[in-house]
Amino acid sequence: MKMTPTRLLFAAFACLLPAGLQAAATITIVNSDAAGVGFNDTTTVSPVGGNTGTTRGQQRLNAFQEAATIWGATLTSAVTIRIGASWPALTCTANSAVLGSAGTADIEADFSGAPVANRWYPKALANKIAGSELDGSIVDITARFNVNLGNSGCLTGTSFYLGLDNIHGTNVDLVTVLLHEFAHGLGFQTYTSTSTGNYISGTPSIWDDFLLDTTSNKVWSGMSASERVASAINNGRLVWSGSNVNGSISSVLTLGSPSLLVTAPATFAASYAVGLAAFGPALTSGGVTADIMPVVDTGSNTGLACTPLSTANAAAVNGKLALVDRGTCGFTVKVKNAQNAGAIGVILADNAAGSPPPALGGADATLTIPSVRITQADGVTLKAALAKRSRTRSGVVARLGLNGGLYQGADSSVRALMYAPTTLASGSSVSHFDITAGRNQLMEPSINSDLTHNVTTPSDLTFQLFKDLGWN
Repeated sequence: MKMTPTRLLFAAFACLLPAGLQAAATITIVNSDAAGVGFNDTTTVSPVGGNTGTTRGQQRLNAFQEAATIWGATLTSAVTIRIGASWPALTCTANSAVLGSAGTADIEADFSGAPVANRWYPKALANKIAGSELDGSIVDITARFNVNLGNSGCLTGTSFYLGLDNIHGTNVDLVTVLLHEFAHGLGFQTYTSTSTGNYISGTPSIWDDFLLDTTSNKVWSGMSASERVASAINNGRLVWSGSNVNGSISSVLTLGSPSLLVTAPATFAASYAVGLAAFGPALTSGGVTADIMPVVDTGSNTGLACTPLSTANAAAVNGKLALVDRGTCGFTVKVKNAQNAGAIGVILADNAAGSPPPALGGADATLTIPSVRITQADGVTLKAALAKRSRTRSGVVARLGLNGGLYQGADSSVRALMYAPTTLASGSSVSHFDITAGRNQLMEPSINSDLTHNVTTPSDLTFQLFKDLGWN
């Protein structure tokens, strides 16, 4: 049984191009660009970062071949893996852009040698297991990347870095993006709808056998459609159950998970998830412990801290963890005003629903206190606890630091967390590792600037997940 997901298909393919050195698997790039476009762009360029191509098109192809070679050296298959690739104009504005996308061109079930009956497998993996090409009429993976990136009006000023050395600066490292997108095409995704919970043609994917919801203690292939819809937004409770991934967590992820641990009053005692700041000092295992005190500059329980705090409010937050609301001004402005008032840390409550709390962006080398973001819901909870505070002491005591009993990106049973934000992110939810992973992982929903080109342990868990699915 087979199925071609039409949303993943694009134009007819022109010619095969070898992916470099022969390795455990041979991967070829299929150029489907028109003359003068994408891989066929003849614009003269200088070699960069080990990429010796002398035209823009050749450098793009070399970057594709580099990513294909990395995956080819990692995976094992006797069947050539073909990636159909093109460079169309994708959606973008001056401040945002779709970088690209990739996915399997076909899914197969109940093929010869299938390890699990009645399960969809991506075409490349199905071919590998069957030991033969199941459908030579189409490629295995389709990939489309934004030809306009960096041009005026399309994420203006930021372009794909075509070097092979990962020294990309402020630009987007193309090889890293390709490694991520190729992984989706190789099987790092479910084919089950996250919005309706419905299987394609009533058949679950092999991915669904490993998605475990710890609230219901069911895997996706054992749930009803409505249970899968709820599970897709069950933040912090959707994990990967595969032994290869979870057996490698201790060698890949960092022990010590960021958290805000409220210890008093007992009715509000809990560990609250936090988003880390790109500025200021990192959280430590010892952490900082103090009362939480609100910034008051709007007449409500908390405030924006966009201007220097009043004398009375500065005295109240001095030596405390300042609770601040998101909005109106930048994160670093808020933290700097709290720091100037004597606060030893800042808790920034979001002003929009959603979990997990995102990171705090910005830069200011003068910030010397830690700061984190919490969800809007957790902010409401803390404000309720603070409602009966005294003028000098809140009675709400918290420790801002690292939870030494948890790995970053894993649950308390040392299982990798999957991305399941409380607001469904179509195309991202369920088919990525969670953004709380540390070290940063290739298959998080957003590409991080510190990623390497290594897809194996101890750098990354992606290949371990592929082994759970049946690769190698």
